[in-house]
Amino acid sequence: MEIIKADITDIVRLEPIFNMYRAFYGQEADKDAAIGFLEQRIAKNESVILYAQQDAEIVGFTQVFSTFSSATLTKVFILNDLFVLESARNRGIATQLIEEVLALGKAEGCSRVSLSTAQDNPAQKLYEELGFRESAFKFYNFAL
Repeated sequence: MEIIKADITDIVRLEPIFNMYRAFYGQEADKDAAIGFLEQRIAKNESVILYAQQDAEIVGFTQVFSTFSSATLTKVFILNDLFVLESARNRGIATQLIEEVLALGKAEGCSRVSLSTAQDNPAQKLYEELGFRESAFKFYNFAL
């Protein structure tokens, strides 16, 4: 298995697993919109997508967005998306993807990698095993 940094030529191959991720969060599949969204993120250098490939099949991916901390005056990564095919789970793929994100963050001078997840997501155990800690901050959202 290998971890690959996606480029614009990978987007069509990434769309099916990206829509599976979206379905996990209750969103309807939309092939064209998903491709357009991913193409824009890559073309505008707004995110980094890493994917796990085994025997020419994409079995997992993560998408990371950059932001900045005014308090620490540093770059920060937001690990926004992480998904592994159900048939490929419990084989360390998510761990490898996260470790690659952490290495990339260190290489780019980030002070931290942040993530949020559903309160009932069993992946929380993995995040904690890898060193992520629950934040003291309470997060709010305002739907527009």
